[in-house]
Amino acid sequence: MKKTAFLFPGQGSQYVGMGSDLYQEYDEVRELFDMVEEIARINISKLCFKGPLEDLTETVNLQPAITAVNLACFTAIHKEGTHFDITAGHSLGEYSAMNASGVVSKEDTFKLVFKRGELMHRESTQHKGAMQAIIGLPIDTVKELVTDVKKEGVVSVANHNAEKQIVITGAPDPVKKVSVLAKSHGAKAIPLKVSGAWHSELIKAAQEEFSSFIDEIHFNTPDRQVISNVTAEFVEDVDEIKSLLVKQLCSPVKWYDSMRKLMSEHIEIFVEIGPGKVLTGLLKKIMPKDYPGKLYNVNDLKSLERFFNETS
Repeated sequence: MKKTAFLFPGQGSQYVGMGSDLYQEYDEVRELFDMVEEIARINISKLCFKGPLEDLTETVNLQPAITAVNLACFTAIHKEGTHFDITAGHSLGEYSAMNASGVVSKEDTFKLVFKRGELMHRESTQHKGAMQAIIGLPIDTVKELVTDVKKEGVVSVANHNAEKQIVITGAPDPVKKVSVLAKSHGAKAIPLKVSGAWHSELIKAAQEEFSSFIDEIHFNTPDRQVISNVTAEFVEDVDEIKSLLVKQLCSPVKWYDSMRKLMSEHIEIFVEIGPGKVLTGLLKKIMPKDYPGKLYNVNDLKSLERFFNETS
């Protein structure tokens, strides 16, 4: 049996219509949406299926919405008894990975991401932030540029997504200054449409409250290996998992290192489970040409059928 990793996307993968055919097909998926709507008191199904995109993209709505679709796709694929060895999730997607690994129940997963979204939204309204993708420079160079500008205001690395695809985060002026410096080094700098400076000190006030909230949630030891965003290493200890999920709010997402870790574990099948194709797109940039890995997306009935036809 080929070694398989399930990967779950986060914010940025959304589109209007996501999850709708799975909702119509599976009772279990409808139950999932009922559950998240009861917890969040938001009409998540309407936002996912009909939009508008502007409302869907607000982080307080988007975090439970993306998670609902991730878990809907996981429910559909898992219903067929598909084998998998390791899970990982990008930022918000890490909570879906924790559910898939048996760490937290679906209900508690929704409680966690809704609280996370509320706190991040609160901080973003109090501290104006920005994020930009820097394309074409290695991580060490970007870190040097960030260090040079840091004395002028809050700016840091948010995501190391691929070898030379790095997202910076922080206050608007320092982020813009790092981007200008990156361009002078030959890089591209692309402003991201976000409502806050995610993974930065600007939302640090959310950490303490989220830490208290997460302490009230029951966590289990993983029954599948799961990789932490903060360390890019496997994590097993329940207290450490909780601590890292709190740290993740303001720490860089080490996605590039996480995918390299999966390759060192000889993963042969990578399955992005949830809306969009962001993670498989990144993997195509990360994976060496001679690496014997196959990439799949499962985000609707058609892609689910294709996955089963090619792997069964």
